[in-house]
Amino acid sequence: MTFEQAEGVVRAVVVYDGRVLLVPDGDGWALPYGTPEPAETAQAAAARIVYETTGYLVDGTESLDPGEAAGEPAGEPVGETAVVCQLLTESPSSGGRFTPEQLRWTAIEETAGTPLPGPVRAYLQGHTPV
Repeated sequence: MTFEQAEGVVRAVVVYDGRVLLVPDGDGWALPYGTPEPAETAQAAAARIVYETTGYLVDGTESLDPGEAAGEPAGEPVGETAVVCQLLTESPSSGGRFTPEQLRWTAIEETAGTPLPGPVRAYLQGHTPV
């Protein structure tokens, strides 16, 4: 596994007990996201972004393959990296931008109406409880 400096937007996919962590985003919900610091890997950026946004400690373990840009459906975000994160704490600290009451743990099968990048949608479909 190689670690390269992240560019663009990093989205964190935090899945726990068949649910995915979402944060307020305008009038809807989104995965925690942000931009990497200089020389920061996507995995490190995802962990930092989740902590700063939600107060949860996670580790960024796996970047999802964005696929071929030309093969992505129209409207897919370009220049984004999605990172699967493992939850390290069951309760958030008080340091997040959003309070625990402002966060949403949504069952994976209920994310159909949430705008998610294609690789994230594919990952979640493969991890939906039966």
